[in-house]
Amino acid sequence: MAKADRLARLDDRRVEMEAEYEALLVAALRQTAAKRLLLFGHQQERTTMARAAPVVAEITTLGEEIDDLRAQLAIGPFALHQEFVASRGPVSAHAVGEPKQAQAWLDRLDATKDPA
Repeated sequence: MAKADRLARLDDRRVEMEAEYEALLVAALRQTAAKRLLLFGHQQERTTMARAAPVVAEITTLGEEIDDLRAQLAIGPFALHQEFVASRGPVSAHAVGEPKQAQAWLDRLDATKDPA
């Protein structure tokens, strides 16, 4: 019973952390959509990257902690974090700009919350 209780507490914590992760990501995406932050790091310009670094670090650290919890619970990796990590970095010159990409993420996340 103690193991079941411990696993239930870990799962509750995972759910809380995933909600916190999504809130952090949405806030950063909104700033990116408003052209105040470049979250995806498509431009490898130092000033731009330095301004986004604390936000990216916070999101990444939390995502890694969630993945650790998920591993303890024998659950696959946190898909939202995996998508975020995969979307970062240099892209071709023809790629959509970061503000549009951020808005697309926001639209997608909103659609998954309110399936109407």
